[in-house]
Amino acid sequence: MLEKNQLRAQYLHLRKKKYFEITKEFFLPIKKLLRSYLRKKNFKIALYYPSNYEINVLKLLENKYLKNTKILIPLIEESNFMNFYPWKKNEVLLVNKFGLLEPVRSKAQTPDVILVPILSFDKKKYRLGYGKGFYDRYLNKYLKNLKNILTVGVAFSFQRHHKLPITKKDVKLDYILTEKGLIK
Repeated sequence: MLEKNQLRAQYLHLRKKKYFEITKEFFLPIKKLLRSYLRKKNFKIALYYPSNYEINVLKLLENKYLKNTKILIPLIEESNFMNFYPWKKNEVLLVNKFGLLEPVRSKAQTPDVILVPILSFDKKKYRLGYGKGFYDRYLNKYLKNLKNILTVGVAFSFQRHHKLPITKKDVKLDYILTEKGLIK
């Protein structure tokens, strides 16, 4: 079995080579999934600001059904722990020490739904990220207390790997969204 770092390099290269633009229709399969959340008065969905050939989840914001939704974006704290902060489309973002865009620090909030970036995923819905463990640490901390955070990995179907090496720190996602639909 390939090591995680070998898989990261392989899938980062593959994603860069095979990347294609998506439209807002890419996210239609999760509309039904979000239906009960959209009825909540203060529904909060956490997105990531795409970089490094990640799927452009900002296209989701073009869908009218999210017009009254609070959008959260991750921010890496000094302790290398990640939290989510409110952000509105076209608001100023700052560059962090990893070269990623983050919102201005305000009051951290816990999302109802998190869209998670993926380098690779497997049939059991485990993901391979960049190796810093931000999402896994966040989810391990919050899912113990708030089991109702819905996690949706976002990837292209070609990023699927038959079986990823996992540890007890890795978090299984609830769903994976690809251009072929929603994997339950």
